[in-house]
Amino acid sequence: MKVSLNWLKEYVSVTLAEKDLANALTMAGLEVEAITDRFSSLSPIKVGRITAVDPHPKADRLSICQVDIGDNPLTIVCGAPNAAPGRIVPVALPGTVLPGGFTLKTVVIRGQHSEGMLCGESELGLGPDSGGLMILAEDSPIGESLTTALRLSDPVFEIGLTPNRPDCLSIIGISREVAAIEKSRVHYPDSNLTDSGTRILDMTSVTIEAPDHCPRYAARLIENIKVGPSPFWLQDRLLSIGLRPINNIVDITNFVMMEMGQPLHAFDFDQLSENRIVVRTAAEGELFTTLDKKERRLSSDMLMICDGKKPVAIAGVMGGLNSEIENTTSRVLLESACFDPISIRKTAKRLGLGTDASYRFERGVDPHITVKALNRAAKLMVDIAGGSLIDGHIDAHPKPAVEKTINLSVSATNRLLGTAIEKKEMCHLLSTIEIGIEKTDEDTSLDIIRVTPPSYRVDITRPEDLMEEIARLSGYGNIPTTLPAMPAQTLELPGRTHIRSAIRQRMIGMGFSEAINYSFIHHASCDRLNLRPDDSRRATVAILNPLSEDQTVMRSSLIPGLIETMRRNISKQIKDIKLFEIGQTFFAKNCEELPRETEVLAGLWTGARYAPAWHQPWIACDFYDLKGAVEELLNGFNITGVVFTQQPYDDCTYLRPGFSAQIVSGEKIIGVTGMVHPSTLKNYDLKQTAFVFELDLEKMSRLIPDKKAFLSLSKFPATSRDVTLIIDKDIEASRVLNMVNTGDQQLVEKVHLFDVFEGNPIARGKKSISFRITYRSTTETLEDELINEIHYKISDKLIRKFKADLPA
Repeated sequence: MKVSLNWLKEYVSVTLAEKDLANALTMAGLEVEAITDRFSSLSPIKVGRITAVDPHPKADRLSICQVDIGDNPLTIVCGAPNAAPGRIVPVALPGTVLPGGFTLKTVVIRGQHSEGMLCGESELGLGPDSGGLMILAEDSPIGESLTTALRLSDPVFEIGLTPNRPDCLSIIGISREVAAIEKSRVHYPDSNLTDSGTRILDMTSVTIEAPDHCPRYAARLIENIKVGPSPFWLQDRLLSIGLRPINNIVDITNFVMMEMGQPLHAFDFDQLSENRIVVRTAAEGELFTTLDKKERRLSSDMLMICDGKKPVAIAGVMGGLNSEIENTTSRVLLESACFDPISIRKTAKRLGLGTDASYRFERGVDPHITVKALNRAAKLMVDIAGGSLIDGHIDAHPKPAVEKTINLSVSATNRLLGTAIEKKEMCHLLSTIEIGIEKTDEDTSLDIIRVTPPSYRVDITRPEDLMEEIARLSGYGNIPTTLPAMPAQTLELPGRTHIRSAIRQRMIGMGFSEAINYSFIHHASCDRLNLRPDDSRRATVAILNPLSEDQTVMRSSLIPGLIETMRRNISKQIKDIKLFEIGQTFFAKNCEELPRETEVLAGLWTGARYAPAWHQPWIACDFYDLKGAVEELLNGFNITGVVFTQQPYDDCTYLRPGFSAQIVSGEKIIGVTGMVHPSTLKNYDLKQTAFVFELDLEKMSRLIPDKKAFLSLSKFPATSRDVTLIIDKDIEASRVLNMVNTGDQQLVEKVHLFDVFEGNPIARGKKSISFRITYRSTTETLEDELINEIHYKISDKLIRKFKADLPA
């Protein structure tokens, strides 16, 4: 919103300096973004005296003027008839940018050098006279800037308004705010008309068929007008805020809109079929050509202003080409209306047609100013365009606005603002912006103030809105600054937070990158994982308004997200991938209960075992690489007693049988790991082998010991013995190692599997496993006889337990 200070001063007294007024408006909630003087472009123009005038030797209508501007005399070719010696005139020097964007240069005119330009009123935008030079007063200082000599200054404020302040989209609206700051009153323009007849009803009518879209529509009729240029004062007012003058009728509607905030529209009355107005919604697909000469396709919810046969304007947005004001127009139907803000906003947005009128209508205009603005514009048309007013006006008002009274609590206001403003002061502050205060009692001790907001303040609907007004009117700087009470002690983060942080550190330390995927997955993800029909992970939660087709249900597993991430990376030729993710999974219960949530850690490894290097060949990762990473993670949390057992096929169908394992602690399964089944990879259009794991974080966190036990290092040396057994292929090596670890031999320190072999010469259905047992004592050095005896007992026990054989 641009506001000319000179225009503003016609309605309110302004004593503050420009910067002080800008600061006061900003502190009152109307942010002044910039201040520019509209006459600053005239500052390079000098005051000069014509010392001599000679005829141009090659042009009858030109003369050669000698001009004194206080230093070097200038020679300027001029065609003005009133150029004469001794006259004081404005002088534009080369390089000056004149209004309209024209840059002056030194030129040669009919063989004569011209070192500038002598200016007239119209050329400088200072008046309507275009017939000669602008003659200045005799006492004007020679060589002085024209703006200084004439005291030309009109600061224009650019105010950034929030959507809740449509009342300030006018000069008068800003004047109310300035009046509150200056503690003065607003001088409203004269909009009274004395006509009392009803002749207009014999010539036209207004029918509102869509009262929900148009609660009020008023009209006046002016005849015998003469369309032409507006007077200079009117053009100057519009130019001061950046509007382009068109003709006197259109300029008056724009002037009143900027002055009072009520958009108006003028129709050529003789182009209206049946000379009447019908306000209705458009037909679906109806075509209409607007004033910008573009044909637009309308929808059935768009409000139209029509005559007896056809549409003539898009209500509140733009008029039609079929009823615009032309030079031959002699009768004008003037419209002033109140439209539904939501309807206008939807129409303007859908058509991509934002105008000054729609900008105001879609934020809400004052429903009580409709006729006042109509009368103001009609009076100006009579005065400026020489028209005669038809007696009476039409005011179709099917849905009158209802005044609302709000009870404002003084104590609640002070409590919310942190102030101690008295009731009397609150009443005074609200009255400065013309908010009505109901006088119920002289007793100022009463806590309640009954307030009736003015009709132009469409943003005031509740007590909190009034509290905001009191805060800004009393001054935000007057509200004491307080800091919230902050306890000195810090709060401990939840234990799960520390666990997540530790997991991230350990996984990143092992070369994994953290992935963060959406909690939404494709509805076919369970099918892509080949889950059984009765699998609990098929109980997904559907999204009512999904972002896309690929995100229609809440995830019940992190694996689909990681595989999708793998697919995207491989499509970009990134084939060596190590990822992990920590996130919630969701399982539906019933429509009345929230889904059950489980926090899960998942990981994926595909591609190379090691990063590419010149000193080692490329080796693909395998099941044991990812298993080792999981073991390292669990060991980092001092979780012991975890074993990896064979994964039943029916339990996790997206893992390949024989290449997968359950992660078990005691009798509880805390996770799974293994190779992704080829059919699952095929469902994601992948061919590259991948390995994944999933851990239930809730179960895993319960296994983390609260305390760490310290064991002193033994000062005695260790000794080791190897064992090779031939056992059934289906026996897990972990069962053999676990039996050694959990035996009654206190001297066993560690058991390590270092070889597994199948094939010739091992019999079919058998395998050979080799492991090393490390023995150590904390009290003495062990002798070979003792170790051999213990080692024999352990080997014999394993042979009997697993029906094993020793290699030949």
